[in-house]
Amino acid sequence: MTPSTGRQETQEERADRQWSELLQELRVAQTGVQILFGFLLAVVFQSRFEDLGDIDRNIYVVTVMLGSATAAALIGPVSYHRLLTGRRMKPETVLWASRMTMLGLVLLFCTMCSALLLILRVVLHNQLALWLVGAMALWFLACWFVFPVWALARGRSGRRAEEHEGGDGEAGDGDAPPGRGSDAS
Repeated sequence: MTPSTGRQETQEERADRQWSELLQELRVAQTGVQILFGFLLAVVFQSRFEDLGDIDRNIYVVTVMLGSATAAALIGPVSYHRLLTGRRMKPETVLWASRMTMLGLVLLFCTMCSALLLILRVVLHNQLALWLVGAMALWFLACWFVFPVWALARGRSGRRAEEHEGGDGEAGDGDAPPGRGSDAS
């Protein structure tokens, strides 16, 4: 049994499991990014696009560039895996793919905020757009980053209390990327 995971798996088995889990996560994120990016690309061909002012056009360009960077970061792990398959580097592949996915989520956050800003500026024509985007940005941050970090912190403190009370310390799910502690998922 691997320490603090509660699982009996080799490093390779663990990397295989983590890769499968990461692929499932990527499928969800990639679908949303591809749909958003497709809509963004179509916007420029709409007749109303010509009515946009310079600021809104600049926001549009930034949004399209962020969408492109997001797609690259979230599709990148597939390329990384394909190029390294068969080279006995699965743990490293999982680690780097996980990092690329986190970068993709940060870029997706920026893309979503930028797209919302563009849409709400066109619809509302006032400062309320900024306040609404700010509120939604806080919600994204809470859902994507704050809640998971909070759960991680609670899990760690619960595990420490369990260990001090004589528990076996197997509360973690062992989803840390290879080469790092089991607390970093």
